[in-house]
Parts: sequence; C-alpha cells; structure tokens
Amino acid sequence: MSAASLVDPPAARRARLSPDERRAQLIALGVAALAEHPLGELDIEQLAAQAGVSRALLFHYFGSKQGYLREIVKTARDSMLLGTEPRAELEPLDRLRDTLERTVAFVRGHGGTFHSLVRGPASGSPEIRAVVEQARVLQTERVVALFVERDIPVSPRLRIALRAWLAFVEQALVDAALGSELPSTEIVTLLEDALRGITERVEPEAARELFGR
Repeated sequence: MSAASLVDPPAARRARLSPDERRAQLIALGVAALAEHPLGELDIEQLAAQAGVSRALLFHYFGSKQGYLREIVKTARDSMLLGTEPRAELEPLDRLRDTLERTVAFVRGHGGTFHSLVRGPASGSPEIRAVVEQARVLQTERVVALFVERDIPVSPRLRIALRAWLAFVEQALVDAALGSELPSTEIVTLLEDALRGITERVEPEAARELFGR
C-alpha cells in the first residue's frame, strides 16, 4: 500500500479497513506529518480526524500517544536505514562513499524527517529515544564492518571513536546538508576526511590499512 493512498482523507473515511490496515494508515499519516512538524508538535487529534477515527480508537491501536509516536519514529527510522543501506558488492572505501552520498541525498530529500529523527526525540520518552539509538548502533556497526572486512582489529578505543564520528556526521548533516548550500560532494568529502582523521589519531595502523596511508 503506497503512502499516497494511505494519506488520502476522503478515501480513509469511506474505506472499512482491517486493524492492521488502519494502524498502517495512521502511521503513514504520522510519518507524512513528521516531515513538516517536529515530533513534539504532531497534532494527534488532527491525525485521527484525517484517518476518520476517534482519538480513543487511535489510542486503542497504539496503547497511548507515546506508543503512536514511537511507531511513527520507528517507521521513519527504518525508511532512512533502508534508503542508506550499504551495498555489499562494493569495496569498503567505495561502499563508504556511496553510502555517504545516499545519506546526504536522503537528508536533503527528507529534511524535516531527518531533523526530527536526530533532534526531536531528545526530549521524548525513553522508548522513543531507544528507537533512534538502535539506528545509531546499526550505523556504527556499518562503519565497523569496513574494518572487519579488511581483517583490521577494532579496539574498544577505535569503536568509541567511530561512534563519536557518527555524532559528528549527524551534526554536519544538520548544518551542511540542511543549513547550507554546500555541494553534496563537498559534504561527503568532509565526512570521509573526518573519519580518516579520527582513525589516524586513535589507531594509526588501522587507518593505514583501511585508507592506504
């Protein structure tokens, strides 16, 4: 079922949907709204009205407002992860650049959603923060895999540095991809150079083995 079909209010009111279909419809409406409004400003009453259901029925499907918001964030998160999934057929450094290129493209194409994901949940419930944290863990492991594939040991010190690089990536994307007109190629190069630099500082041998210097 396409997002467009899910967010058509007239059709929503006419259709008799199964519980699973109604849940999917409500989540799609929430994800669409997340692109325009911060997570904390989503209007639950309005979203329920768009779906042609009551607020009470919405809560019946998700347990609570926080349960609904958690599912919205989870769906948006999964969309980002799917859209930036590394291409295993590429060599590690080519894979890194390709993934970063698609990440910048995703952020510039879904700016509101990305900003809500990396900044919105900070003041949300622990359950919502955990959803975003799961994405950060996976993204860190994607970078760790570049070293592992080359049989380069990843020490606890290097793993911490890679996680810190990911935090840098998030802020750089907010400032550069969303807050400036810096060309996408320059943003990708900045992120690559930052990864190389932090690796050289923390584990020089690992940097030489992966980056070739």
